[in-house]
Amino acid sequence: MIHSLFLINYAGDIFLEKHWKSVISRSVCDYFFEAQEKAGEPDNVPPVIRTPHHYLINIFREKIFFVSVIQTEVPPLFVIEFLHRVAEMFQDYFGECSEAAIKDNVVIVYELLEEMLDNGFPLATESNILKELIKPPTILRSMVNTITGSSNLGETLPTGQLSSVPWRRVGVKYTNNEAYFDVVEEIDAILDKSGTTVFAEIQGVVDACVKLTGMPDLTLSFMNPRLLDDVSFHPCVRFKRWESEKVLSFIPPDGNFRLMSYHVNAQNLVAIPVYVKQNINFFDSGSSGRLDITVGPKQTMGKTVENVIVTIHMPKVVLSANLTATQGTYTYDPVTKILVWDIGKLTQQKLPNLKGSLSLQSGAPKPEENPSLNIDLKIQQLAISGLKVNRLDMYGEKYKPFKGVKYVTKAGKFQVRT
Repeated sequence: MIHSLFLINYAGDIFLEKHWKSVISRSVCDYFFEAQEKAGEPDNVPPVIRTPHHYLINIFREKIFFVSVIQTEVPPLFVIEFLHRVAEMFQDYFGECSEAAIKDNVVIVYELLEEMLDNGFPLATESNILKELIKPPTILRSMVNTITGSSNLGETLPTGQLSSVPWRRVGVKYTNNEAYFDVVEEIDAILDKSGTTVFAEIQGVVDACVKLTGMPDLTLSFMNPRLLDDVSFHPCVRFKRWESEKVLSFIPPDGNFRLMSYHVNAQNLVAIPVYVKQNINFFDSGSSGRLDITVGPKQTMGKTVENVIVTIHMPKVVLSANLTATQGTYTYDPVTKILVWDIGKLTQQKLPNLKGSLSLQSGAPKPEENPSLNIDLKIQQLAISGLKVNRLDMYGEKYKPFKGVKYVTKAGKFQVRT
């Protein structure tokens, strides 16, 4: 299936390659570089690129392109899902999926890739199994390996690999039995000049950290599961039970894992947590312009909107900005032409405002269109879709675990047109 994998950084350098079948020349990546140049932005690179003899299937994660080379037709989503698993495994092992972390742990990276793919086909992709096969790096283990010449490979075959529950280790024991769930939602929205919602949807995930002894069987139910339009589950979830009762029934992996991801679209009336009043003008006469922006909270169910940042990509003719912010700080980079206003928390009593003048290049024509505003924000203890966990029950074990649920709402691609 997958013949080769190339890791390419933001600058276009291939810093790691792995071949499972025959060695494929790096020159195959030239087709990818052509597509990248045409796309401009990394997110716009086509996920599947056809070449005369191969298919290049790629993802972009943490400023790294994961480019796989395929010689026969395969379902592209199958490969894309595997590439995301590889990126998540690096994150899990090294704390970050960055070029520096991969280069520092290059031996473990090759060991992981060797176990995750067998002759081009996915084999062990569960974190629990891989951690028994290849122990995660620690400072102490690295020192011992350097002195003794030993490796991070485990001594025995993982028990989970041979069981009907391959994602869970056998014989797990904890003194404190805990199960935590994080419901994290991101709003993707486009608002027009008058503040009307042009497009809005919510992408959500339920991340779990389960540290329970033995082989617990958990059931998680929601107050209002019907508002979810589209769902994707970890392999541990019993799908038939979800289809019939809208209840999550599963034997959890040990440790951190993503239980489910879901989607809520505009038909369910996505609530927009902030409103923006803005006025950006570029004058015909003279080389100047005016900017006036006010941001306020809206539909936040009594929760505070935090970490609010407004980013504006100004036209090339804008040389500098002379502005006054009633709250937070602003910076304008004359090279990249990016204005960033870091507001912080929003309060209803005193709405933050940024206004002042913009100086433009003299003699240059007035910009044809106004720049858009990109909003970043965070709301603690609120799922903006209204999704709420009802209860968590445990079967198969006698002890009573400690349970906790946390909700967070963030801005995804949140844009206001001017």
